[in-house]
Amino acid sequence: MVSLRFDALVVGAGPAGATAAYTLARGGARVALVDKAVFPREKACGDLVGPRGLQVLDDLGVEIPDGLDVGDMLVVGPTGRRVRLPSFAGASYPGRARVVVRSVLDASLAEAAVNAGAVPFTGRAAEPIEEAGRLAGFTMSSGREVRADFVIGADGAASRVGTAAGLVDPKRVLWGFAVRSYVEQRVDMPVIVLWDEEPRRALPGYGWIFPGPGGVANFGLGVGTLSDRSRGATAARLLPAFTAHLRALGLLDRDPGPDARRPVGGWLKMGMVGTTPAAGNVLLVGDAAGLVNPLQGEGIAQALGSGRAAAQAVLADPSQAARLYRDALASAHLPYHRITAALQGALLDRPRAVSALGRLLTAPGFGRAIAGGWSVFWTELLDGAPSGPPRSVAAASMRIGKALTGRGPTAAWFEGAYPTPPSRNARAAGDVALPADVITSAS
Repeated sequence: MVSLRFDALVVGAGPAGATAAYTLARGGARVALVDKAVFPREKACGDLVGPRGLQVLDDLGVEIPDGLDVGDMLVVGPTGRRVRLPSFAGASYPGRARVVVRSVLDASLAEAAVNAGAVPFTGRAAEPIEEAGRLAGFTMSSGREVRADFVIGADGAASRVGTAAGLVDPKRVLWGFAVRSYVEQRVDMPVIVLWDEEPRRALPGYGWIFPGPGGVANFGLGVGTLSDRSRGATAARLLPAFTAHLRALGLLDRDPGPDARRPVGGWLKMGMVGTTPAAGNVLLVGDAAGLVNPLQGEGIAQALGSGRAAAQAVLADPSQAARLYRDALASAHLPYHRITAALQGALLDRPRAVSALGRLLTAPGFGRAIAGGWSVFWTELLDGAPSGPPRSVAAASMRIGKALTGRGPTAAWFEGAYPTPPSRNARAAGDVALPADVITSAS
């Protein structure tokens, strides 16, 4: 049996894995980048790369694929009332997002990683390999063994790496399922739709329709399922009814019918809860680490940031890589996710309460008054947001959320998983100290 050895094995070549592999390779590490698919390939996603994601790619000097730049976002409530959430440039991110079809984005990032020196492998990570009691690689579906000093799991919500390393507590994970399609339709701005599946009984999630390059819109539906993955079929079952709702709102001008592409679905793991992001020589990034916003499902920016942070931790101090990476994630995401994960867990089985909340947030006057702060809080952009009323509203929301969610099973899990506060030097999920030559080579 052929066995190959690397400094790092990255399992999964999506945004998180490709970014980790790119950063490691630019830093001089020997990297294997494994994915079961041949690129380009489709993914269930809204295709929206948020401001922090754009900033990560810019910081790394990675060319951002062509797409459609967008700014403000429209939220449509259960009654059809609409609130426009403004977009702000912050100290650490631009005031825009970009829609890039995932088949294009992922192929571009994987190519950048390979061009930087990562060695690509196509196949499934089949059987875990242990050395001295720790995960040291995988036997591939081809029969080839790939071993490494570090294993980075970028293999999605149902991470094979996370399971093999014992880093996932399935009873605590917050699962979600999303299904999306494409249709020729011009859309002015990204739209989030809070939908009452039945009168005053909200869908445990939301729908969307986003503009895309060439006048092709991305639309879909996502639902939260808590720890019960049997609920995942709800999104696919309800997609035709939601499509009709988009027509009733005037967001689709016709029944997509045969013009819509075949829907594609996928699982999400949200809010960090239930997953230990790193231990020993194993680090989880992106969806594998549960780095999906529990309130609105954003995950690409978090994937890019965590991929960079994991790689930088390995390069900075291999003996302390897991601690450095956990510190970076805790500093960047823990305050927000421990609040929003608890809120999701408390609200998803209360459809009447969720419906009432959606009506309140989109009520005339109130919705417009809080729109700026809602935009900052909802998209996890408080750190770096400019001073002013929107930042104040978002900060107040964090304080209220912390008071409301300070106790309970979710809070207890986070306290056990993150018993000590992160280092003060870990200001964001990329601020791991690097040697000067690494910084130079990656710029």
